[in-house]
Amino acid sequence: MHRPFWKVFKAVLMSLGALALLATLLFALANFYVLGRTQGKIEDELSQCGSEPVGIVFGTSHWTRSGTRNPHFEGRMGAAAHLIHLGRVDHLLISGDNSTRYYNEPVTMWRDLRGRDVRDEDMTLDYAGFSTFDTLARARDVFGVERALLVTQAWHLPRALFIGEALGLEVRGCAAPERAVTGLWRLKLREWVARVATLGDLYLWEREPHFLGPLEPLQIMPRERDRLLLPPGVLNASDAASGDDTARGSAPDSPSSTPR
Repeated sequence: MHRPFWKVFKAVLMSLGALALLATLLFALANFYVLGRTQGKIEDELSQCGSEPVGIVFGTSHWTRSGTRNPHFEGRMGAAAHLIHLGRVDHLLISGDNSTRYYNEPVTMWRDLRGRDVRDEDMTLDYAGFSTFDTLARARDVFGVERALLVTQAWHLPRALFIGEALGLEVRGCAAPERAVTGLWRLKLREWVARVATLGDLYLWEREPHFLGPLEPLQIMPRERDRLLLPPGVLNASDAASGDDTARGSAPDSPSSTPR
């Protein structure tokens, strides 16, 4: 009486084990596929990052849950400012979450970069960068970006680069500095899961960004090193445009919003 039951139970266990093994294998293969496709497109040293017209800076919280300054935020802001000052990028697209009135990543990033002597006219704020996918889709469809340097931590860059290339962007990665912190392994593990989900987003259910809007091409102002090459009329127009002490931004409910 008990033998048929144990046979069925054993068959079920073996089937579940085979499914778990298959899922693990597919999980690993998906990650290696993303990592392999983006290998060689990430520069770990800021001084070695190539030049692109636009640097896309991905948002993250300014503070950790323990109330200390987020080292990942610090790394991204330091890298973005460094790239601007080196002349490696001409303009920064600062994209982050602004889902509530009490949480505004882009404005926090903008204020931090102003404190690092980045000009307002060299920054555009995207208030609807709710995810890596949304940031890159909006960079293409709202801000008209075709080529960009992606600025974030090294563990985040493979997925960001993979999404960017899948959306038809020419992208390279510039890794922001990071230091060993408690819980970093959780972020990296979550990133492995996110890479698998990304393949589903792109190739299975054809994900769309939460918000789009009319095309608002980035207004890339001439750098100091370029000003002598401009005709006098263009120089004057550029100076007038750069005199406004506000950063250009875009939000789902306002195509041209000034941060407050």
